[in-house]
Formats: sequence, structure tokens, C-alpha cells
Amino acid sequence: MNGGDEAGASGDLPQPLDWRFSQVFGERSAGEEVQEVDIISAIEFDKSGDHLATGDRGGRVVLFERTDSKNTSGARRDLEGTDYPLRHPEFRYKTEFQSHEPEFDYLKSLEIEEKINKIRWSQTANGALFLLSTNDKTIKFWKVQDKKIKKICDINTDSSKTLGNGSVASSSNSNSTNACLTNGGLPDKVNNSLSNDFSLPPGGIPLLRLPVVTTSHETSPVARCRRVYTHAHDYHINSISNNSDGETFISADDLRINLWNLEISNQSFNIVDVKPANMEDLTEVITSAEFHPTHCNTLAYSSSKGSIRLIDLRQSALCDSHSKLFEDTETPSSRSFFTEIIASISDIKFAKEGRYILSRDYMTLKLWDINMDSGPVSTFQVHEHLRPKLCDLYENDSIFDKFECCLSGDGLRVSTGSYSNLFRVFGVSPGSTESTTLEASKNPMRRQVTTPSRPSRSLSSITRVVRRGAAESPGVDGNGNSFDHTTKLLHLAWHPTENSIACAAANSLYMYYA
Repeated sequence: MNGGDEAGASGDLPQPLDWRFSQVFGERSAGEEVQEVDIISAIEFDKSGDHLATGDRGGRVVLFERTDSKNTSGARRDLEGTDYPLRHPEFRYKTEFQSHEPEFDYLKSLEIEEKINKIRWSQTANGALFLLSTNDKTIKFWKVQDKKIKKICDINTDSSKTLGNGSVASSSNSNSTNACLTNGGLPDKVNNSLSNDFSLPPGGIPLLRLPVVTTSHETSPVARCRRVYTHAHDYHINSISNNSDGETFISADDLRINLWNLEISNQSFNIVDVKPANMEDLTEVITSAEFHPTHCNTLAYSSSKGSIRLIDLRQSALCDSHSKLFEDTETPSSRSFFTEIIASISDIKFAKEGRYILSRDYMTLKLWDINMDSGPVSTFQVHEHLRPKLCDLYENDSIFDKFECCLSGDGLRVSTGSYSNLFRVFGVSPGSTESTTLEASKNPMRRQVTTPSRPSRSLSSITRVVRRGAAESPGVDGNGNSFDHTTKLLHLAWHPTENSIACAAANSLYMYYA
């Protein structure tokens, strides 16, 4: 699946990737207690892959920038022909800022958490980075730009060049040989001089020392909030997505999807509303929404009933009806109390070219072709080994965990998280049996066991469904290890152009490459 065409048409399947540890930020030592506010709640690469943003439950956004690509000249394809081995992607801390603060809605007597739910990068302009961040109620548009650092130079001027009445000759400033200190610091000798001259002599102060501010060649990133979009959602915001037109974006809560213009913060348009006249008739809610990567008039949203709807903004102002509906129906005999709960889709992502949609429910990953609404192209088992434990997972609320999913830039692989800080990588090419389980640690292959892949039912000769990676033992994870539902890997992102994955395990950001 690449560029709208299915991969592997030539019969050559891509080889399984050999994943290796790259970096970790915020690694905690053994036994160290994790603070709730430090737990990462959102991860997002920008379109170039040179910047990575994370948000946490404390309302902070942390930015990282790639360093290895800046140290190499020439295209990557040209470098592959040289004798020097390519280095794996390396990132470094760039800056962080407080995006959201805790609030209180006095009309509803409701506390609003500062936790960052989603981060989405916008188009860059004039060397500045732009991104959207949201908590449950408020969306903010941030501009991050490198500013030159201003320094205060030494103010101890040459007395031979001073004038009366405390004036200082302008030429003395340019000839000062004393070092400049940041943040207004002064050398010790100046501090001593000031303390000695503190008493006012008769006739006034013969010499008035003035600070000289100069702009250095060093730069420091500065984040500024450009817009605040608020008072548009009665329920918690679960998704934001930028449009390919570069001018608009959507925000979605449980019952509504709103369309915004980036430049207008006090007005939005409601384009989807699933709220019934009587709330007792409510049967499903919106769980995720995303714009098509290239068609500015198309977006998709998922529901708690396991369906995905594709809508066209050209049809009407309020898109009550969908242009396409994607759902995977189960046989009545297989239904149970948990059927609707585990069918709820927690995340959807468009593939880079926009032909395929990846969805994650509690048990599986599903790949959909937007040109074929009869069923998913492929289904990948993630939590089938937990089916006998659904009662326990319901009791401790783990069954409501919302795992994210992501696709590789070439569309050949998909990934999602699991429990015990594990994440899975599947190959989506026809005939591929690639199914890898990795742990968010410095040794990602530590718990790797070859998991047999087994094909499942076929919907038709066109709709081929493949289920892979299901373990048979009910008390273990996909690799035969006992699972820990308290350590869960919910958030991860795939680099847009390379086989590199960033994932969050509590307050630690792990990065891997292949």
C-alpha cells in the first residue's frame, strides 16, 4: 500500500524490520515514583519529521528538534552511496512551555484539567513553528520562533570619557572591553563599586553608570500564544485536525464537530451534530475525527459503535448524512455484554496518500480502503489474548483505555500500543506475515517471541481479512508474558519519512529506529 497502490504487487514482500533503541528522554530510575502531571498524554511529529512535540497531564508542551539531519549535507539518497554509514535519527530538547492551566467552570461547577489531549502541527512560515494544542475545553494556537538573545554589557565606563551631570559619552559604549553577561548580571568589581558609591556625595553623583544592551548571535526559542479558541464545546474535546488548505481545522467532542478558521478565534461552524432531541435516545458518541490529508473537503470520524463515517463538506453546511459508512458487522451468536464496549474505536488515522484509514478498537487494528465499504481490508489482533479477562478489565476500567495507532510514511506498516509498555508493529502488504512486539525500554527486543501469524475469514475474493498475532493463553500477553494493565502504552507516532517510532511510557519518551 503505497501511493494508492497496494504494496507487494510485484510479489516482493518487504523484509521484517530490525528495530533498535535510539534515545530516551525522561527515563526514570528503578523505584522512582512517577508524578501524575509528568505523564505524557500526546505525541506528534511535524510533516518534515524534524520536530517532535509531546504534551503531558500537567498542561506542558515539550518540543524536540532533530540534530543528525542538520549535521549532514546533501540528500539522503546521495549519502547512501557514500562510504559513511547513516546515523540513526537523533533528537534533542528544544524548548517547553506551559500550554494550559487548570480552570474551573463556575456555571457548571466543573473542574477543567490542564491535561493536553491532542497536539497538531500547522504549516511553518518565516522560520517559525506553529502548532495547535487542546485540553478538554480550550484550543490554543502557538508560534515558536528563535529570537536573538539580548545581553546587558558591563556598565563600568572609562572615567576619562565621562561628562558632567552624570552623562556618558556615546563613544565609551563602543570601546568597552568588559565582558557581557546575560540576565543583567554584573562583574564582582562593579558590584563592589556600586556598594562603595551608595552614599550620595555633596553636589550630586559625578558619574552615572548606564547599562548597555546588545544583541548577541545566540538564539533562544520563544513560544507565544497567537489564538485561543474556546466556548465552543459542551463536552470534552477528543480530537483536533488541521486541514490541507492550511487555513482551517476541526475540533471534535462526544457529540459535535466544529470547523474553525485559524485566524478567527471567536467563531466556529458546527458541521456534525449527533446529539438527539432527547438524550435518552443517545446510542453512540464521536470518538475521533481527522481531515483527509490532501482533500480539503473530506473528513472522517469514528464512533463508539465501531463505525467510521466519511463526510463531504460540499454536500451541505451541516453534514447530518455521510457519504460513506465503514463498519465491521459481527455475527449475532458472538455478541456479548462487552461487544459494544470493545467495538468502540479509540483512534483513526489516514494513510499519507489518503486512500486508507487505520482504526484502533480495544481488541484490534483495522485497515480500511475508502473505496470499499464492505469491510476492512485487514484486521490485526492486538488483545485477543485478553478476551477471557474482559470481566476483570471492566471492573478496573482498563477496558475503556484509549490506545492510539499510526502508519509508516510508506504505508507498508502499522503500529499501536498495548499493556506492559509493549507496542506492536504489523506489515500490511498482501501476504505479509510481519508481526513484531517491542517493549518501551532500552532493549526493545527483550521480550520478543516469534508469534505465529494465522489468516482468518475472508469476506470475499476482494475483501481479504488477515488476523495476526493472536496468542492462545488467556493469562499472558502476545509474547507469552504476564501482562500488567497498570503500565500501558497509549500514545505513539511514526516518523513521516523514515522507519522511526516515538512512544510514551508514563513520563518517558522512547525512540526506536529500523
